[in-house]
Amino acid sequence: MRFKLAGIQEDSIVDGPGFRLAVFVQGCDRNCPGCHNPSTHDPEGGRWEETENVLRRLRENPLDKGLTLSGGEPFLQPQPLACLAKGAKALGRHVMAYTGFLFEELLERPDARPLLEQLDLLVDGPYVQAQRSLELRFRGSANQRILDVPASLREGRAVCLPEDSL
Repeated sequence: MRFKLAGIQEDSIVDGPGFRLAVFVQGCDRNCPGCHNPSTHDPEGGRWEETENVLRRLRENPLDKGLTLSGGEPFLQPQPLACLAKGAKALGRHVMAYTGFLFEELLERPDARPLLEQLDLLVDGPYVQAQRSLELRFRGSANQRILDVPASLREGRAVCLPEDSL
């Protein structure tokens, strides 16, 4: 399945716990002031990529124990990214995503559910420049939450992960 890709970073240690394959998707309509990936906003930018090609890279790199979907906005391409995440889970990899949407907003979107169901962690909420902090793990601003997605889906509400559990 094809999706719009901005870039890939292998062996990332800043895009989630452990060594990860970080996939930056192309396209975001949030345009958060101060976003660290503004080049990913234009939906006409980037290039088309096959999910199987990304899975091959993940399979061939024994260091990367996880997959991170970032952006751009992953939930603007939920179907192919759910396919990618499902493939990563089949390889035994941890899967997380970053989104500018709140978890509660995603629950209202039926197209988001298949991707949510493949995630272990979700960093949700827009980047807010006034709440920027370099002290936060895996987040850019204090309003963003790190959510335990399986627990959140079971409970039907956002379940935050304690900082010390990462």
